[in-house]
Order: sequence, then structure tokens, then C-alpha cells
Amino acid sequence: MRKSILFLGVIFLSLISFSTVKGQASPKSFKFDFGNGAVAPGYTQVRATTVYSKELGYGFEKGAKIKEFDRGGDALNGDFVTCDSLFKFSVGLPEGNYKVTVTLGDVSGESMTTVKSETGRLMLERVATAKGKTETRTFLVNIRTPKLSPGNQIKLDVREWDPKTNQPVSATWDDKLTLQFSDAHPCVCAIEITSADDAITLFLLGDSTVTDQASEPYGTWGQELGRWFVPPVVIANHAESGLTLKAFRFERRWDKVMETMKAGDYVFMQFGHNDLNKRGHDAMWAVEDKAADWANTYSEANTEYKWLLASMATEVRNRGGIPVIVSPMTKMDKKTGLINPTGMGDYPKAAKEAALLAGCAFIDLNAMSIELVNGLGAKLSPAAYVEGLHSTTYGGYLFSKCIVEGIRKANLDIAKYIVSDASTFDPLNPKPLPDEFKIPLDPKVSVPAPPGYAPRPK
Repeated sequence: MRKSILFLGVIFLSLISFSTVKGQASPKSFKFDFGNGAVAPGYTQVRATTVYSKELGYGFEKGAKIKEFDRGGDALNGDFVTCDSLFKFSVGLPEGNYKVTVTLGDVSGESMTTVKSETGRLMLERVATAKGKTETRTFLVNIRTPKLSPGNQIKLDVREWDPKTNQPVSATWDDKLTLQFSDAHPCVCAIEITSADDAITLFLLGDSTVTDQASEPYGTWGQELGRWFVPPVVIANHAESGLTLKAFRFERRWDKVMETMKAGDYVFMQFGHNDLNKRGHDAMWAVEDKAADWANTYSEANTEYKWLLASMATEVRNRGGIPVIVSPMTKMDKKTGLINPTGMGDYPKAAKEAALLAGCAFIDLNAMSIELVNGLGAKLSPAAYVEGLHSTTYGGYLFSKCIVEGIRKANLDIAKYIVSDASTFDPLNPKPLPDEFKIPLDPKVSVPAPPGYAPRPK
């Protein structure tokens, strides 16, 4: 009997070992040494030609012409990979929170590296290293799949999922962690990845003004927010284009958040831009999908919208989470560079009243965004918006600084994990100005149109 148990145990351990990256002890713990030089003990070497595959479990995404250099000396820091354009490195992992430690630099020259994760989430901004120096930075990344227990999954739209291939078209919902490197001279020496099960997760709920936008110039405060936090805080952006409060629940996105949230996590909610639509169709869904008609998900500001928002905040608290309601950012008139006079109606006021009803924290992004547009002035404010509703990457960066300032003013405990270089932000005197903003733009990504899709009626 004991021999049988021992035999089964050996088989079990062998299967675990076989399913991991060679040389690694755990499927949730990896150490990668990049370049063509000596390999540091305990690390897996990654050459410029290492392309990601499910079988290998790690590697560079196709498309970039990656170069490798060996400067000699220290095995870990002496060699590195780089590229003249943006390049991505992925590792197959189950959903969860992960601590990522990157070693950046070129010991024979200067380097400048910006790091993003998944779908354009800013992690590290323009990390510069001098000749002969390398720098190690650590941040947390949340990855997830559409699966729900038991055996269900959320309803994903065409921006996220290709119904023809039944595969994700967004890094947000695939089965791997993806890091992207860019800037003037990005140099990657090493990456370590470990699970971060004890992370404080900051969930983001909202619409296209919050979501991880697929391509620039579109960029949101939700994508930029991770830039401003150190571990143990990780951003889990569940916002999606076209959503209302009702649609967020109907598509079971709320179920996903509630299923993965643990006591002490934060849930930030910003809705309103689509809730006010009494007619029209969510362009993320095929026209025959009647559930995407906004007439079915419209919520009047002072009744349904306010009550739904308050009830969701209460449910978060009842489950041990910390709810925060965020008023919807303002719209801008693209022609004049001034605040759109139609604005957001009563929705910003109703969001504040919902927070009072629920007894939870409130961040008045609407008021701060109005100040920001006025602070930039008619000449510069168009740089913050794509078409008057959605923010650019630059605008998203500034709005994320508004959120950080709102966290401070609300005296949220999470404020103690704000990065040291996040100075106090005054929306009426916004910094940086457009010509001072140097984060490189990502290339455009094409997303397939839904079956039977027709442009949204004006």
C-alpha cells in the first residue's frame, strides 16, 4: 500500500515538473535571463529568437525585430535584448495577480524604457539608466479569463472576443501575462515573475472612458492608474466600451468582480456616459443583438442610476470590499476646446448622491476634469481628447493623476501605496503640458467588426 502511494506521488511530482518551464520550481514562479551571454544560476535563458508558443509557455510575440547583446561581466546584467520598436514578451499563466520584477539597462550605454502590460496598461514610465548602470523595478499585474464558476463565463463583445475563431482578440482575456517594452532605447536584462496572492486589488468598473483601450491615440485613466502605485496594489480594469450599469450586470461582468474580490480590495465605479442614452445601439455588439440596445439599459440619473450605483456599492461593502464611486469625466467641445455645454446632465450629481446613500468614498472626477479642461485652455485642451468624449493617452494620464489626488483627498488607506514621485496635482495648473509628455505611442491595433455590425446612428 505504501509503495503504491509512493509511486503515485512520484508520478504526480513528475507531472508538475513536466508542466513548468524547464529549470523552474513552480508554474507560478519564473526567472528569465535575456540575451546571448552567460546564464545566471537558476534562470532560464531567453534569446532574441525565442518566440512564444503554448508548448514552450513563454517567449516574444511575433512582429518585432529583436536584437541581443552581450557586454560580458555579470551573467544577469551583462547581456540584454532590445528593439528599435515596441516589443512584447509573454508567459502562459493562470488568472491571478503577479509580481513582476524587471532589470533594465545597458552596462555599455544609456537606456530608456517604458513598460506596459496586457492591453496598454502603463507600469513604468521612461526608466532611464546611465552608462554602466542597470535598474531593477517591481510592479504588480492582474490577468484574467472570462470563466466563471461553475462552468459559466461572462459575455464578451467583439472588441474582446472573435466569435468566428472563439478566441480572444485582446490580451485582457487571454491565458498569458504580456509585457511590452518601448521608448528611445529599451533594454531588458532579466524578468522575474511570482504569484502575488496577497495583493490589494483595485477593481475598475466603467465604460470606454475607463477601459483598456486597444489602440492609441485612445487612452484612459484606467490604463494609466497602475503607474502611480507600488506593491501590494494591483489594478484590475474590468471596464468595457459601451457599458451601462445594467449592461455590466447583464453581461455577468459584475459576477466576475464579485467572484474574485476578497476582503480589503477596492472597487472603483465610474458610469454615466452610456446610462444616459435612451436610444441607439452599443457598437461593440452586432445589430441583431437586441440586448445591446441602450433603450433596454437606460437609467434615469436621479432614480435608477443613483439607486443602482448605491446598491452596488453596498454589495461591495457587504462582501468585505471598499467601494468608491467616481463621477463621470466631463465632455469637451472639440471645435472650441471648451466644456461641452450639454455635459453629463444630472449624472455627476447623482453619482455623488449615490455615494452619500451608500455611505462610501466619492471622487469627483467630473469637477476635476472640468477644471483640467479650463486649466489647459482652449488651445491645449484638445490634446487631452480624441473627439470630445474619449481621452487620448495624454488625457488619460492627466485624469489618472486626478484620481490619485481624489484618493488622497478621500483619505483612503490605499493612498500610502502611491509612488513617491506622484506629486500633488492641481487640475487648474496641469503638468505635464502636451509638449512635455514623452511616453511613446503604441501602434494601432485592428479589431474585427461584429457580425452584422452597422455604424451607430447619429
